[in-house]
Amino acid sequence: MRASVAELFPAYYDARQVASAAAHIAILDLALIEDGTYYVHEAGGEIVACGGWSRRNKLFNGSAAGADERLLDPATEPARIRAMFVRADWTRRGLGRAILTSCVDAARAEGFTRLALMATLPGVPLYKSFGFTEVEAVELPMPDGVVLGGVAMERSVDQIGDAR
Repeated sequence: MRASVAELFPAYYDARQVASAAAHIAILDLALIEDGTYYVHEAGGEIVACGGWSRRNKLFNGSAAGADERLLDPATEPARIRAMFVRADWTRRGLGRAILTSCVDAARAEGFTRLALMATLPGVPLYKSFGFTEVEAVELPMPDGVVLGGVAMERSVDQIGDAR
């Protein structure tokens, strides 16, 4: 996670924002592991890509505003895509798309019809190519007072754009 932030975020954010993202966004939410909704791709004994989804009411690390451990209602609320990171030397190989496809399939199997995520700017092109649409541009306040630009995005679990 931190390698991805350190290598990819400087094209979109200043040094202070990159450092804040590394400290507050590039951290693993253990609930994703405990819930069995987090996926990794390994190469040479190292994790080079990771990401997952959540059935809980938390949109992204670094924010507690409105977040809780409440389980989402699949009939009325979107599942959350969370903590997607690909190391820079492994981008453009389909790993992000493969993880997103696994997330879509698992969320659909649990009855979710929509997905939502909060994208940092480096992830927006991947999410758009995967069928997510922009809901709104937002400012993401980090716990240290630094603000990152982000984009709230959504898509249907049944929409085209998941490389099938």
